[in-house]
Amino acid sequence: MLQYTNSRPLRIIGPAGQLLTKDNLPPPDTTRWVASRKAQVVAAVEAGLLTLEEVQQRYSLSLEEFYGWQYALEREGIAGLRVSARQHERTGRRARPSAAKAQQRRLEPA
Repeated sequence: MLQYTNSRPLRIIGPAGQLLTKDNLPPPDTTRWVASRKAQVVAAVEAGLLTLEEVQQRYSLSLEEFYGWQYALEREGIAGLRVSARQHERTGRRARPSAAKAQQRRLEPA
């Protein structure tokens, strides 16, 4: 006889070294997403504590938002999840003109 066993972990070690379970993840009604909470949710999905569908339903997140968190965490750690870090990244790109635009300005007659 086959028996079904749930292969999901009951608890995992979170990004800050804390023990994470479904009970101590951010509450479903969270409206203020600080970097540490975002990191907990990403860690829970990556470790199999929650599925991506459960996260979408529980926290009303879009796939794009979750993948953005995941990418920022992989790229720069918890600091990359801060809103201010993402704002600096965006404004930094706007402040630097692209090489093509700079070249075009040099070629235009005065």
